[in-house]
Amino acid sequence: MGLSSFFKNLFGSTKESATELANSTESTLEQAKEAAAPYIEKVETFAEETIDKVKEVSEPIIDRASEYADKAKETVTEYAEKATEAVSDVIDTVKEKAAALTSDESPKVVTETVVDASEIGDEDDGKA
Repeated sequence: MGLSSFFKNLFGSTKESATELANSTESTLEQAKEAAAPYIEKVETFAEETIDKVKEVSEPIIDRASEYADKAKETVTEYAEKATEAVSDVIDTVKEKAAALTSDESPKVVTETVVDASEIGDEDDGKA
């Protein structure tokens, strides 16, 4: 029986040690939470303040960017309208020229017959 009581004492003391360790860990964890609470609050406050400052600083920049975007849109629209007009003018001119070339009135071709004077003289000699 000496051996069984040895194991009972050994494992019994291990069980008690594990329970004590778990209790100690739980207590330490609670203390760590309590100690960290003020720091967590400070970090939360710092984060909120930083976000507010970023919003303040970025708001005018965003407004200016929006204004520039609006101006760019107006400029692009203006030039797009001018380009559309120019392209329309070119298309109209091309249509007019194409219509003139394909109209029923075909250009008159003038031909002239040129007579070589030396041939006329030779013909007279042979006839007479």
